[in-house]
Amino acid sequence: MMAVNCTLQILLLLLFILLSPVAITAGATDTFGKGQNVTDGETLVSAGGTFTLGFFSPGASAKRYLGIWFSVSSDAVCWVANRDHPLKDTSGVLLVASDTGDLLLLDGSGEVAWSSNSPNTSSVEAQLLESGNLVVHDQRSKTILWQSFDHPSNTLLPGMKMGKNLWTGDEWYLTSWRSPDDPSPGSYRRVLEYATRLPEVVLWQQDAKAYRTGPWNGRWFNGVPEASTYAHDFPLDVTASKSEITYGYTARPGAPLTRVVVTDAGVVRRLVWDASSLAWKTFFQGPRDVCDAYGKCGAFGLCDASAASSAFCGCLQGFNPASPPAWYMRETSGGCRRNVPLNCGGNETATDGFVLVRGVKLPDTQNASVDMSISTEECRDRCFANCSCLAYASAEIREGGGGSGCIIWTGDLVDLRYVDRGQDLYLRLAGPEIGMKTMTVNLIFQYISSLALGDSFKG
Repeated sequence: MMAVNCTLQILLLLLFILLSPVAITAGATDTFGKGQNVTDGETLVSAGGTFTLGFFSPGASAKRYLGIWFSVSSDAVCWVANRDHPLKDTSGVLLVASDTGDLLLLDGSGEVAWSSNSPNTSSVEAQLLESGNLVVHDQRSKTILWQSFDHPSNTLLPGMKMGKNLWTGDEWYLTSWRSPDDPSPGSYRRVLEYATRLPEVVLWQQDAKAYRTGPWNGRWFNGVPEASTYAHDFPLDVTASKSEITYGYTARPGAPLTRVVVTDAGVVRRLVWDASSLAWKTFFQGPRDVCDAYGKCGAFGLCDASAASSAFCGCLQGFNPASPPAWYMRETSGGCRRNVPLNCGGNETATDGFVLVRGVKLPDTQNASVDMSISTEECRDRCFANCSCLAYASAEIREGGGGSGCIIWTGDLVDLRYVDRGQDLYLRLAGPEIGMKTMTVNLIFQYISSLALGDSFKG
């Protein structure tokens, strides 16, 4: 009888071992499937060792999150699974659900803190790729059923993309952390805007635009000339087709590690790993100065970051401050108003013309129209024939100068600034205004400060 009981106990123990999930040996693999799990203290490491997946506590927080980080820099977390549902302790476990094939993150009580919601299939495994992408794929066909790259946090890695699939409606954008101690979604979103099919990247703070890159000009985003200095290692990729409008970048073989991050303070940084100093170096930061604040100088205003003596803001030629007292108090967001009304009737009495504004980040294109099929000369003719057209510019620039395509603005020109390697903008003015000044921009702060500002400023 005792022998029977002993045999039964051994069989039950073997059955328990067979049915129990097998823990992943720390750092041993990049893949796990059904019947395996990753517990707190264990990790997956990508095949080349670049990325690590595991549990972590950010900053001073004691809460636990499942995330992916650069192996050389454990504080460089680039993706978080349970942003909104932190674990209270180290009892968390990541596994592949035996019935659905979903990735499940469970807390100590067995409650689901996060799920991949991947398509139901019987034969799946999860793998951390050398790109930093966590994928769930079919074991036989290797078809990807779910990937972390489709669910960005605050970081854009090579091979990821921002934008929208126009057929499925899927959209990809970055969201800042709430604080260095809290990776839940914060106040800032980095979104690819595409209203005119001429993409530009906009940083939103809640429901207000905080910073924009300027439109894509065929080589880089118009207000980010710094991109030309690292485009060899990290080529930019913008797609505007019937199926999608997306932006991303790649890393050439041998290029250093890189990431684009939206901080909790609302700063976008391109960071590159310096292996010699074991530190991240900033290759680009936006907003970079006072002129990158969205709409700093208002409609028909132009910001110059080197012109502190003029409070950075001036009005385009043919315009003056809409409210000189407000500008004197540095409230420049009210912008500028036209001095002389346009005279456009499409007849021989029309006297409007264009003046050139050189080297600028082009205005917000939200209410502009774009035609990539015509030349800049044809663009001028089209603008002149349209009495609603207030300015035009080339949509694309070429190596060695020149441009093609056409952007036409019919509303206020907002968020203009001088920028290195900026583009040319052609501003429509009434005839009497065109020959009045040789300067493209009338920086008017000295004029404002010398004004007798009226009774409201007396006493």
